[in-house]
Amino acid sequence: MTLIKSISGIRGTIGGKPGDALTPLDVVKFTAAFGTLIKRNADATCKMVVGRDARLSGDLVNRLVTGTLMGLGIDVIDLGLSTTPTVEMAVAMEKANGGIILTASHNPKQWNALKLLNGKGEFISEELGKEVLSIAELDQVEYAEVDKLGTVTERHDYIQIHINEILKLELVDVEAIKAAQLKVVVDAVNSTGGIAVPMLLKALGVQDILEIYCTPDGKFPHNPEPLPENLTAISGEVKRNNADLGIVVDPDVDRLALVSEDGSMFGEEYTLVSIADYVLANITQEHLDRLGFVKNTVSNLSSTRALRDITEKHGGEYNASAVGEVNVVKMMKDTKAVIGGEGNGGIIYPELHYGRDSMVGIALFLSHLAKTKKICSMLRESYPDYFIAKKKIELTPEINIDDLLAKVKDKYKKQPMNTIDGLKIEFDKEWVHLRRSNTEPIIRIYAESPSETTANNLAEKIISDMKQFIKN
Repeated sequence: MTLIKSISGIRGTIGGKPGDALTPLDVVKFTAAFGTLIKRNADATCKMVVGRDARLSGDLVNRLVTGTLMGLGIDVIDLGLSTTPTVEMAVAMEKANGGIILTASHNPKQWNALKLLNGKGEFISEELGKEVLSIAELDQVEYAEVDKLGTVTERHDYIQIHINEILKLELVDVEAIKAAQLKVVVDAVNSTGGIAVPMLLKALGVQDILEIYCTPDGKFPHNPEPLPENLTAISGEVKRNNADLGIVVDPDVDRLALVSEDGSMFGEEYTLVSIADYVLANITQEHLDRLGFVKNTVSNLSSTRALRDITEKHGGEYNASAVGEVNVVKMMKDTKAVIGGEGNGGIIYPELHYGRDSMVGIALFLSHLAKTKKICSMLRESYPDYFIAKKKIELTPEINIDDLLAKVKDKYKKQPMNTIDGLKIEFDKEWVHLRRSNTEPIIRIYAESPSETTANNLAEKIISDMKQFIKN
C-alpha cells in the first residue's frame, strides 16, 4: 500500500489502513484541507469543479470528494466522467475558485489521486501545495452548519464544450483533415478518452474510426502508461486495417502517443516536436501579436533536444524547465512561449489553456499530417533523430537520495551539469538526467543520444554507478 503526499496532489493505492494508502479517510482529509484553503481565499460564495477518469475507484472517490466539499459549504460542479484538460478548462470557464481531478493518470488500476487546480484551472503552486499539506497535518478544518451546506450541480456537456473550443483555433484545419479521409485507430485504455477522442475525431471530419479499448469501465486491458511495450495491440490493428495512424491516450487524456501507418511508434518525445514544428511553421506574426506570444518553446529537462533543434530552425528560442507541468507552464509564461509541454506526450497550447491536453494535440497533429500530405512514418523521419533511454531504480527507505546524487555528481564533476531538478549531466550532444519521481517511489534515469545503443549504455552506466554507491 502506498500514499504519496506531494505539492501537486495526493496519490495512492486504494485500500489498506488510513495514512498508508488512499483510503476513504485520506480522501476526505486532503479534500477538506484543499477545500479549506480555497474557501479562505474566496468571496462570500465558493465554487469548485470536480471531474474524474473511469478507473474502478472513481465513483467511490468522487462521492467522497463532492460530499466533503458540500460539507465545507462549497458548491460543486460535477463533470462526472471527464478528462484532465476538460476539467482545467471548465474551472476557468465557470469562474470557479478551484478544481479537483480524480485520476492517477498513467498509474495502474489500484491507484487513484486528487490533482489540485487553482482558479485559473492550472495546477496549484508549490507554496499552495505545502499549505494544503499543513492544513491536513494540523487538522485546521471547520465544516459548515446545516443551513450553509454546499450544493452539487451535474454537468455532462463539457467534453463537447472543450471540443467546440478546439474547433475555433486558427491552426486547426478541419477542411484539410476532412479532405485527407484519414483512417484512425484509437486506444483509450478503457477510460474517458474512449468518450472524448472519438467525439473529437468525428467533429474534425474523420469518418473511419476503429475503436479498441474505448469502453470507459476502468478495466485497463494493458499497463495504462502509453509506452511502446504497452502498445502492441494497437500497433497490430493499425497494420491489419491499413490505417493511416493510431492514437493512444492515457486514462485522463493529458498524454498523447501516436502509432505510424506501419505499426511503428511515432515516439512520445516526437508528439510535441511534430506539433511544435507545425505551429511554428504556420502561425503568423499577426496571430502571435494578437495572442502576446513569440516563437518560443519550452519543455522539461528530461525531454529531447529535438525540440530545441526545431525551434531554432524556425527562428525561435527554446528553454528547459524543471520537470513538472507547473514548472513548464511558469517558464512558458515567463518566455511568452507559443507552445510547450513534456516529452511524455504532453502538449500545452496556451491559446486554448495552460495545461497538457491530448485533445488539442490530436487536432493540431492531424492538421499537420493532412496539410503536409505525408504518411506518418515519413513525417517522423523528417525530424532530427535522437533516442532517449528511460530507466528507473526502485527506492528503499534506507537509501539516502541526496547522498547518492552527490556521489554521482562528484564522479562526473568535469562535465557540464544542471541541478535545478535533480542532476542533469551533459556529454556533448548526449545527456543523462537523474531525478526523484514526485509520483512513485523511484529514481528516474533518462539518457539521450543520436544513437539508441549509446543512450541505453549511458543510462546503464549511471545505474551501475549508483548501484555500486548503494552497495558501498
